[in-house]
Amino acid sequence: DTLRHTRTMSYSDPVVEEESEKEVKTLDEDDIHLLKNYGAGPYTKMCQKVDAETRDLVKNIKEIIGVKESETGLAPPSLWDLNQDKATMQGEQPLQVARCTKIITGESGKQEDNKYVIHLAQIAKFVVGLGERVAVEDIEEGMRVGVD
Repeated sequence: DTLRHTRTMSYSDPVVEEESEKEVKTLDEDDIHLLKNYGAGPYTKMCQKVDAETRDLVKNIKEIIGVKESETGLAPPSLWDLNQDKATMQGEQPLQVARCTKIITGESGKQEDNKYVIHLAQIAKFVVGLGERVAVEDIEEGMRVGVD
């Protein structure tokens, strides 16, 4: 027979140290200054100033450029001329906005005989010619055009 020895260990409860009430020390101005500037390099303030100036310049440039092209064709309100728009609307019929997707060269090879494939959003695609007041050089593929 084989004897097995088992060893038992008794664990005692860990000693719980009583936490003495520690006095809370408030931060003085030097400590606050140290925390504010901790990790800041010698050029941090200059870099932050340049970053702020750059953000302001980018904001100004975006305002000057205006709104990106949208399907509605509206310009920013600062560029609206309501009186001119009223006069234009009374003189001609309103146009729909389409996109010229392809230019088909005419059989004779002349640019005046070109046909244009336009896409009216959510309506259809059409093959059209030029209007009376539009020059051949004014139209390019991918350009937005007004159609009646």
